[in-house]
Amino acid sequence: MYFRFEKLEVWKLAREFVVEIYKITRKFPKDEIFGLTSQLRRAATSILLNIAEGSDRKSDIEFRRFLRMAITSLEEVISGLYVALDQDFINKKEFDIIYQNGNYLVSKLNALINSLKL
Repeated sequence: MYFRFEKLEVWKLAREFVVEIYKITRKFPKDEIFGLTSQLRRAATSILLNIAEGSDRKSDIEFRRFLRMAITSLEEVISGLYVALDQDFINKKEFDIIYQNGNYLVSKLNALINSLKL
């Protein structure tokens, strides 16, 4: 047996994105553990959880709503990464890689949203 979300490409991509965020935030200063580190990890995890939660809703309209929430959480992560870049917690190359992966994930989420019935 499996859960519906486990078959979704966007869920798999979001899971990889969470791993990236956890890896990059391990380098952050220890005094950020309850600040930016925690915020980025929670927002990244929220992407994954919203996809999973929405996948079992009884209508495509509800699923779309959760996918949009996943996108807003991803946008929160990207904004937080700008803070990390500005504070020299990450370098431009690290930022660019995660930014590109986030942008790809958003495009896949939007494609899934557009494929669902209104």
